[in-house]
Amino acid sequence: MSRLSLKDARDSYDVVVIGAGLAGLTAANTLARAGRSVLLLEQHYKLGGLATCFYRSGGHVYDVSLHGFPVGMIKSCRRYWNQEIADSIVQLPNIRFDNPMFSLTTSFNRDDFTQLLIERFGIAPEKVFDFFDTARGMNFYDDQKVSTRELFERFFPGREDVVRLLMEPITYANGSTLDDPALTYGIVFSNFMSKGVFTFEGGTDRLILLMRQELLNNGVDICLGADVEKIEVDGSRRVNGVTASGKSFETRTIKTKAVVSNANLKTTVLDMIGREILDPKFVEETEAVRLNNSSAQVYMALRPGEMIDESCGDLLFSSTAPTFRTDMLLSRDITSRTYSFYYPKTRPERDRCLVVSSTNANYNDWADLPEDEYQQGKQDLVESTLDALEKYVPDIREKLDHVEAATPVTFKRYTKHLDGASFGTKFEGLAVSRALPEQVPGVYHAGSVGIIMSGWLGAVNYGVIVANDVDGYLLKQ
Repeated sequence: MSRLSLKDARDSYDVVVIGAGLAGLTAANTLARAGRSVLLLEQHYKLGGLATCFYRSGGHVYDVSLHGFPVGMIKSCRRYWNQEIADSIVQLPNIRFDNPMFSLTTSFNRDDFTQLLIERFGIAPEKVFDFFDTARGMNFYDDQKVSTRELFERFFPGREDVVRLLMEPITYANGSTLDDPALTYGIVFSNFMSKGVFTFEGGTDRLILLMRQELLNNGVDICLGADVEKIEVDGSRRVNGVTASGKSFETRTIKTKAVVSNANLKTTVLDMIGREILDPKFVEETEAVRLNNSSAQVYMALRPGEMIDESCGDLLFSSTAPTFRTDMLLSRDITSRTYSFYYPKTRPERDRCLVVSSTNANYNDWADLPEDEYQQGKQDLVESTLDALEKYVPDIREKLDHVEAATPVTFKRYTKHLDGASFGTKFEGLAVSRALPEQVPGVYHAGSVGIIMSGWLGAVNYGVIVANDVDGYLLKQ
């Protein structure tokens, strides 16, 4: 079935999925494969959430955010999507660090990091092996009292350079800080350490096209521009529908036996369901969940024929800060940037080079600015980024065809994520997310809640976990 407008959707479905991020897309596909009738509602005009792209004149296509994920994404896409998607996942072999403490290039896997830590950083082999084994053995149900800071102090006391090497990429990957539970770091880190960092060849435009076709092949009805206002609950506090508004200002209530929300966890619980029908303790726990940080990005496209030397790396973690501090990563006084270099090999169908610079950011630093200061702030972000990039790509300004910036305000506008949060909520959101069906039978949440591997792989796998929960629930109805 082709894409629908909201007014053309059926009156009822087995499952309604709210939000088309990777968790929502995967949940919808998994449930459709299980024979369930599924309606996917997305408020934006594109699928993918932050795993999507945008277009600019001149033939430029930008991935919205930096994309790197563990090798496990291949297996998950093969199993829960299709072979063509899995076969398009390729390794990014050159991960580069450049900061006042050290400058190096790595394949970002356990063997290479082990050699670096022993030979370059002088760490005893048994200590390195023990650290990797400890991280690999972590599970999300482990003790949350030990912080990442305490984990590093146990293995590498006083070694701020080692902490920077091991921590900086994960802070960019899922927003972790040194004061978060160690397991939120260890699980993500050990998954990346398995085989390195991977991405999707052809970019997210091709990925989402393939996913959309797979959804349609499996009978999922897709409505874009459909903004869910309310999850409807009957007198026994069991879900029985959703109310959504469409692009043509029509509003419909669609009956359903189950709902999977891929919206922000707090929005799902406090707004779409509403405090009034939930246990006060659950509401209190939801309100206490912390949002993760957002990001600011600069998108740069080079003119046709202008190339970037691949010695720049595929991902470059660059910083001028003398030491690693997570609070500095969030400051508008930017000292650290992660660059993603898109060479023609990344998008074989386009003979272009692109660069995306990303910095972690606080929403409140941007949200309350007067319009003129906001626009000036974006321009300053562009200019300071180009100044910093010239160290790696000389004469970058002369080579550019297009450049623009996005802020946390931008991400909130397009995704409706609270405070533009790039990774949903902190780890405590997982318990609230998993407990939601106990509050309202038939309502489930799948999204970024600091879960397991975070990012792309965590979202896909959480979508599968929740889809299986929903299928089991429907079997009992």
